[in-house]
Amino acid sequence: MRIPSIVQAESFLKKASLLNPGPWIEHSHYTAEAARLIAVHHPELDPDIAYVLGLLHDIGRREGRSHLRHVVDGYSFLEEMGYVDAAQICLTHSFPLKEVDSYFGAKDVSPLQLTLILEKLREAEYDSYDRLIQLCDSLALPSGFCLLEKRMIDVAFRYGTNEHTVSKWKQVVSIKDGFARELGQSIYTVLPGVMENTFAEC
Repeated sequence: MRIPSIVQAESFLKKASLLNPGPWIEHSHYTAEAARLIAVHHPELDPDIAYVLGLLHDIGRREGRSHLRHVVDGYSFLEEMGYVDAAQICLTHSFPLKEVDSYFGAKDVSPLQLTLILEKLREAEYDSYDRLIQLCDSLALPSGFCLLEKRMIDVAFRYGTNEHTVSKWKQVVSIKDGFARELGQSIYTVLPGVMENTFAEC
């Protein structure tokens, strides 16, 4: 796959943390670790690849605070360096449903950027890594791993919901169930601290 090394990916995220510090950095680390831990127990996935893709899924936030624009910024940042598989994850992680209107948050992109998103989603053939990062993005709070439902509500409280919300949630739950079948166990059994972090008092 055309992705950076772990060392390079960690360097990208470290620099991004200086450009735009915030809880998204910790969220990215936990997304990456969730992806790695699930891949360790998966018969076909590579834990190192999973870790890199999880680490960089939100790298577009290096450009500053944004909503939908972060997927384009991340795609462009990695695609320009030839890391096209990692670039695709920057786009696909926000779209378990290939429907732009399913995105939670403002569509703060130009018409040209929106066209890029639409074209890339149409062209993308989701594989196990796309689905893995879509799942792990929904398992990681900045404070650690959690039940899907807590992360879903966390996002809904911050960005609101829309007519596609329930369908999007159902798709992520379906992805979770698919990985559970492939692992032969609940995904939560391989993620430490899920219960404690889910039910921690704020």
